[in-house]
Amino acid sequence: MSIIDTFDFNGEEIIKAKNNVQMIKNFPTTILVVFSAKICRLFLSKYDVTQIGALFAGGQELPIYQFEYCGIKMGFFNTIMGGAGSAALLEELIALGAEKLLYFGSCGALHKEIAEGRLLVPTAAYRDEGVSYHYAEASDYLEIETASALMQILDDIHISYYSTKTWTTDAFYRETSRNLEKRKAEGCGVVEMECASIMSVGQFRNKKVYQFLYAADCLADSDWDKRILGSMPTDLRERILLVAIEVATRL
Repeated sequence: MSIIDTFDFNGEEIIKAKNNVQMIKNFPTTILVVFSAKICRLFLSKYDVTQIGALFAGGQELPIYQFEYCGIKMGFFNTIMGGAGSAALLEELIALGAEKLLYFGSCGALHKEIAEGRLLVPTAAYRDEGVSYHYAEASDYLEIETASALMQILDDIHISYYSTKTWTTDAFYRETSRNLEKRKAEGCGVVEMECASIMSVGQFRNKKVYQFLYAADCLADSDWDKRILGSMPTDLRERILLVAIEVATRL
Protein backbone atom coordinates (compact mmCIF):
# COMPACT_ATOMS: atom_id res chain seq x y z
CA MET A 1 0.00 0.00 0.00
CA SER A 2 1.38 3.41 -0.97
CA ILE A 3 1.14 6.44 1.29
CA ILE A 4 -1.63 7.96 -0.81
CA ASP A 5 -3.81 4.93 -0.02
CA THR A 6 -3.56 5.21 3.79
CA PHE A 7 -6.67 7.33 4.46
CA ASP A 8 -9.03 5.24 6.59
CA PHE A 9 -12.13 7.38 7.07
CA ASN A 10 -14.02 4.99 9.34
CA GLY A 11 -11.02 3.57 11.20
CA GLU A 12 -10.90 4.27 14.92
CA GLU A 13 -7.64 5.63 16.29
CA ILE A 14 -5.63 3.38 18.60
CA ILE A 15 -4.16 6.38 20.44
CA LYS A 16 -6.54 9.27 21.08
CA ALA A 17 -5.31 12.77 21.81
CA LYS A 18 -7.84 13.23 24.62
CA ASN A 19 -6.15 10.39 26.49
CA ASN A 20 -2.75 12.01 26.18
CA VAL A 21 -3.44 15.49 27.60
CA GLN A 22 -4.34 16.90 30.98
CA MET A 23 -7.65 18.69 30.62
CA ILE A 24 -7.78 22.43 31.39
CA LYS A 25 -10.91 23.98 32.86
CA ASN A 26 -12.52 26.76 30.80
CA PHE A 27 -10.06 26.25 27.96
CA PRO A 28 -10.31 29.10 25.41
CA THR A 29 -12.07 28.11 22.20
CA THR A 30 -10.06 30.53 20.04
CA ILE A 31 -6.29 29.97 19.89
CA LEU A 32 -3.51 31.86 18.13
CA VAL A 33 -0.71 29.50 17.11
CA VAL A 34 2.71 30.77 16.08
CA PHE A 35 5.83 28.96 14.84
CA SER A 36 8.27 31.67 15.94
CA ALA A 37 9.90 31.82 19.38
CA LYS A 38 10.79 35.47 18.70
CA ILE A 39 7.16 36.41 18.09
CA CYS A 40 6.20 34.43 21.18
CA ARG A 41 8.69 36.40 23.30
CA LEU A 42 7.37 39.63 21.80
CA PHE A 43 3.82 38.60 22.67
CA LEU A 44 4.80 37.80 26.26
CA SER A 45 6.51 41.18 26.62
CA LYS A 46 3.57 43.23 25.34
CA TYR A 47 0.46 41.53 26.71
CA ASP A 48 -0.80 40.53 30.13
CA VAL A 49 -0.88 36.74 29.88
CA THR A 50 -1.44 33.77 32.15
CA GLN A 51 -0.05 30.30 31.57
CA ILE A 52 -2.98 27.89 31.83
CA GLY A 53 -1.24 24.63 30.89
CA ALA A 54 1.25 23.05 28.55
CA LEU A 55 1.75 20.44 25.88
CA PHE A 56 4.93 18.41 25.48
CA ALA A 57 7.10 17.58 22.48
CA GLY A 58 10.57 16.07 22.42
CA GLY A 59 10.68 16.17 26.21
CA GLN A 60 10.14 19.93 26.25
CA GLU A 61 7.26 21.81 27.83
CA LEU A 62 5.36 24.05 25.41
CA PRO A 63 3.27 26.52 27.45
CA ILE A 64 -0.31 27.43 26.61
CA TYR A 65 -1.19 31.01 27.51
CA GLN A 66 -4.45 32.87 27.92
CA PHE A 67 -4.96 36.59 27.43
CA GLU A 68 -7.74 39.08 26.84
CA TYR A 69 -8.00 41.56 23.98
CA CYS A 70 -10.93 43.91 23.46
CA GLY A 71 -12.89 41.94 26.01
CA ILE A 72 -12.34 38.61 24.25
CA LYS A 73 -10.45 35.80 25.96
CA MET A 74 -8.13 33.81 23.71
CA GLY A 75 -5.29 31.34 23.94
CA PHE A 76 -1.76 31.59 22.54
CA PHE A 77 0.55 28.70 21.72
CA ASN A 78 4.05 28.48 20.23
CA THR A 79 4.01 25.20 18.28
CA ILE A 80 6.87 23.34 16.61
CA MET A 81 7.89 23.40 12.97
CA GLY A 82 7.05 20.59 10.58
CA GLY A 83 3.85 18.90 9.50
CA ALA A 84 3.92 15.82 11.71
CA GLY A 85 4.72 17.60 14.98
CA SER A 86 2.44 20.58 14.47
CA ALA A 87 -0.44 18.31 13.40
CA ALA A 88 -0.08 16.15 16.52
CA LEU A 89 -0.07 19.22 18.74
CA LEU A 90 -3.13 20.53 16.90
CA GLU A 91 -4.91 17.27 17.72
CA GLU A 92 -4.08 17.89 21.40
CA LEU A 93 -5.29 21.50 21.31
CA ILE A 94 -8.55 20.28 19.81
CA ALA A 95 -8.82 17.60 22.49
CA LEU A 96 -8.45 20.34 25.13
CA GLY A 97 -11.36 22.26 23.62
CA ALA A 98 -10.05 24.51 20.84
CA GLU A 99 -12.67 25.25 18.19
CA LYS A 100 -11.07 28.01 16.12
CA LEU A 101 -7.31 28.23 15.58
CA LEU A 102 -5.37 30.86 13.67
CA TYR A 103 -1.86 29.82 12.60
CA PHE A 104 0.66 32.33 11.31
CA GLY A 105 4.27 31.84 10.31
CA SER A 106 6.93 32.55 7.72
CA CYS A 107 7.28 31.01 4.28
CA GLY A 108 9.63 31.09 1.32
CA ALA A 109 8.57 33.13 -1.68
CA LEU A 110 8.83 31.42 -5.07
CA HIS A 111 8.57 34.72 -6.95
CA LYS A 112 10.82 37.76 -6.46
CA GLU A 113 7.85 40.11 -6.68
CA ILE A 114 6.48 38.71 -3.40
CA ALA A 115 8.15 41.20 -1.09
CA GLU A 116 9.65 40.27 2.26
CA GLY A 117 7.12 40.61 5.03
CA ARG A 118 4.18 40.43 2.61
CA LEU A 119 1.11 38.75 4.10
CA LEU A 120 -0.22 35.79 2.17
CA VAL A 121 -3.34 33.63 2.46
CA PRO A 122 -2.91 30.06 1.16
CA THR A 123 -5.95 28.83 -0.76
CA ALA A 124 -4.70 25.31 -1.54
CA ALA A 125 -1.69 23.31 -0.40
CA TYR A 126 0.39 20.88 -2.45
CA ARG A 127 0.70 17.75 -0.33
CA ASP A 128 4.43 17.04 -0.35
CA GLU A 129 4.20 15.63 3.20
CA GLY A 130 2.86 12.56 4.93
CA VAL A 131 0.28 13.69 7.48
CA SER A 132 -2.54 14.81 5.21
CA TYR A 133 -2.88 11.40 3.53
CA HIS A 134 -4.12 10.03 6.87
CA TYR A 135 -6.80 12.75 7.18
CA ALA A 136 -8.08 13.29 3.63
CA GLU A 137 -8.63 11.41 0.41
CA ALA A 138 -5.63 11.38 -1.90
CA SER A 139 -5.20 14.39 -4.19
CA ASP A 140 -2.29 16.54 -5.27
CA TYR A 141 -3.71 19.62 -3.55
CA LEU A 142 -5.76 20.12 -0.41
CA GLU A 143 -8.28 22.93 -0.81
CA ILE A 144 -8.33 25.22 2.23
CA GLU A 145 -11.95 25.64 3.27
CA THR A 146 -11.36 28.58 5.61
CA ALA A 147 -9.36 30.74 3.18
CA SER A 148 -12.30 32.81 1.90
CA ALA A 149 -13.50 33.65 5.42
CA LEU A 150 -9.99 34.73 6.44
CA MET A 151 -9.65 36.91 3.34
CA GLN A 152 -12.99 38.56 4.13
CA ILE A 153 -11.77 39.44 7.62
CA LEU A 154 -8.53 40.91 6.24
CA ASP A 155 -10.56 42.93 3.75
CA ASP A 156 -12.85 44.17 6.53
CA ILE A 157 -9.92 45.46 8.60
CA HIS A 158 -8.16 46.85 5.51
CA ILE A 159 -5.09 44.63 5.61
CA SER A 160 -3.35 44.06 2.29
CA TYR A 161 -2.55 40.45 1.37
CA TYR A 162 -1.84 38.15 -1.57
CA SER A 163 -3.71 34.86 -2.03
CA THR A 164 -1.89 31.89 -3.52
CA LYS A 165 -1.45 28.16 -3.59
CA THR A 166 1.32 26.93 -1.33
CA TRP A 167 3.78 24.05 -1.52
CA THR A 168 3.87 22.15 1.78
CA THR A 169 6.99 20.01 2.03
CA ASP A 170 8.52 17.82 4.72
CA ALA A 171 11.93 18.06 3.07
CA PHE A 172 13.42 21.52 3.64
CA TYR A 173 16.78 20.39 2.25
CA ARG A 174 15.28 18.63 -0.79
CA GLU A 175 13.54 21.57 -2.42
CA THR A 176 15.07 20.91 -5.83
CA SER A 177 15.08 23.23 -8.83
CA ARG A 178 12.95 20.85 -10.88
CA ASN A 179 10.29 20.52 -8.20
CA LEU A 180 10.32 24.25 -7.59
CA GLU A 181 9.58 24.93 -11.25
CA LYS A 182 6.75 22.36 -11.24
CA ARG A 183 5.10 23.98 -8.25
CA LYS A 184 5.46 27.46 -9.72
CA ALA A 185 3.90 26.26 -12.97
CA GLU A 186 0.91 24.97 -11.00
CA GLY A 187 0.38 28.34 -9.32
CA CYS A 188 2.24 27.99 -6.03
CA GLY A 189 3.61 31.31 -4.87
CA VAL A 190 5.24 30.11 -1.65
CA VAL A 191 6.70 27.08 0.13
CA GLU A 192 6.34 26.12 3.81
CA MET A 193 6.19 22.99 5.97
CA GLU A 194 2.82 22.75 7.76
CA CYS A 195 -0.20 24.03 5.84
CA ALA A 196 -1.45 20.80 4.22
CA SER A 197 -0.94 18.91 7.47
CA ILE A 198 -2.74 21.22 9.88
CA MET A 199 -5.53 21.99 7.42
CA SER A 200 -6.24 18.31 6.86
CA VAL A 201 -6.49 17.76 10.62
CA GLY A 202 -8.84 20.70 11.04
CA GLN A 203 -11.08 19.65 8.17
CA PHE A 204 -11.20 16.03 9.35
CA ARG A 205 -12.04 17.05 12.93
CA ASN A 206 -14.57 19.68 11.78
CA LYS A 207 -12.72 22.50 13.50
CA LYS A 208 -12.01 25.89 11.97
CA VAL A 209 -8.29 26.15 11.25
CA TYR A 210 -7.10 29.34 9.56
CA GLN A 211 -3.63 30.32 8.39
CA PHE A 212 -1.86 33.30 6.98
CA LEU A 213 1.82 33.44 6.08
CA TYR A 214 4.41 36.16 5.74
CA ALA A 215 7.21 36.03 3.19
CA ALA A 216 10.72 35.65 4.57
CA ASP A 217 13.34 34.08 2.29
CA CYS A 218 13.05 33.79 -1.50
CA LEU A 219 13.75 30.78 -3.73
CA ALA A 220 12.92 32.38 -7.07
CA ASP A 221 14.90 31.22 -10.09
CA SER A 222 16.45 28.40 -8.02
CA ASP A 223 18.56 30.99 -6.19
CA TRP A 224 18.16 31.21 -2.40
CA ASP A 225 18.00 34.69 -0.95
CA LYS A 226 17.79 34.62 2.86
CA ARG A 227 16.34 38.15 2.97
CA ILE A 228 14.76 38.61 6.45
CA LEU A 229 14.85 34.93 7.40
CA GLY A 230 15.92 34.90 11.07
CA SER A 231 16.44 38.67 11.16
CA MET A 232 12.98 40.18 10.84
CA PRO A 233 12.78 43.78 12.13
CA THR A 234 10.99 44.05 15.48
CA ASP A 235 8.45 46.54 14.16
CA LEU A 236 7.45 44.09 11.41
CA ARG A 237 6.99 41.32 13.99
CA GLU A 238 4.82 43.68 16.04
CA ARG A 239 2.61 44.48 13.04
CA ILE A 240 2.18 40.82 12.12
CA LEU A 241 1.33 39.90 15.71
CA LEU A 242 -1.23 42.68 15.95
CA VAL A 243 -2.84 41.61 12.67
CA ALA A 244 -3.11 38.05 14.00
CA ILE A 245 -4.74 39.20 17.23
CA GLU A 246 -7.17 41.48 15.42
CA VAL A 247 -8.13 38.67 13.05
CA ALA A 248 -8.57 36.20 15.90
CA THR A 249 -11.13 38.46 17.61
CA ARG A 250 -13.27 38.21 14.46
CA LEU A 251 -13.17 34.45 13.85
